[in-house]
Amino acid sequence: MTGPRHAVRVTIGGEEFTVRSELSPEYTQEVAAYFDRTLRGIRSSLPTMEAHKVAILAGLAITDELFQGRRGDGELAGRITALVEEFARLAPPRRGGAGSADAG
Repeated sequence: MTGPRHAVRVTIGGEEFTVRSELSPEYTQEVAAYFDRTLRGIRSSLPTMEAHKVAILAGLAITDELFQGRRGDGELAGRITALVEEFARLAPPRRGGAGSADAG
């Protein structure tokens, strides 16, 4: 199921683009602004580098953030699972529940 498409004007690297998306215009603008900030940060540290190479580096930097976040999410999920298993091991046995040997 697809929703309505929005045409959103964004500025990236000093150029205006129209992005058409089913996502909210606010979200599209936020994503574009984030990319633009990353692009400007790299451009300011490497002012003589060609624009297309700066864009590639910005894409790589943001992809690295994505991968680091995914890795962090996986590690966090693993720690939570380990804590749940440890809690289940340390918790006293349940009493009087359905299927309990005491019931009856």
